[in-house]
Amino acid sequence: MSRIPPAAPPSEPPTAMALEVLVIPVADPDRAKRFYEDLGWRLDFDFSGEDGYRVMQFTPQGSACSIILGRGISSAAPGSLQDVHLIVSDLAAARADLLRRGVAVSPAFHDPGGIFHHADPAHLRAGPNPERKSYASYATFQDPDGNGWVLQEVTAHLTEPPAVGDPRFTPELVAVLRGAPQ
Repeated sequence: MSRIPPAAPPSEPPTAMALEVLVIPVADPDRAKRFYEDLGWRLDFDFSGEDGYRVMQFTPQGSACSIILGRGISSAAPGSLQDVHLIVSDLAAARADLLRRGVAVSPAFHDPGGIFHHADPAHLRAGPNPERKSYASYATFQDPDGNGWVLQEVTAHLTEPPAVGDPRFTPELVAVLRGAPQ
């Protein structure tokens, strides 16, 4: 989808938009409900309507964004949602929690490129970022339908471009955020 530039520069600030809900396509709503309940996510509601329509909303602990799943709510194929990032402050603790709950979670990995992880596993390395830089360590898991989740360790949030040499972030990320030529 291409972006159509505005005819004239906007004279007003853009409308605020917040990402608050992701629709998760599932084949079996009851199986999905058990899975997300077992993760410890809060069930906000479970509504059944006419003709098999069903909608459930879950919210992960500490998140402002919820997920919705059910029947008759999405035309997407079950398992087609991939690479949704869940931000955690301690990747090892998050992995241990998922494993304790019976979830198959990948070992920790990092991308030596230092900006974001590649989709191709050939570019990834085993283990967390060796220096435990923020935004640089990951692990993955899937729900029973194959919808893919990525745990990303964030220990320091970016609120503005970091100073050159900021030890909390990879040098590559600092360079990109400061506008250094690539």
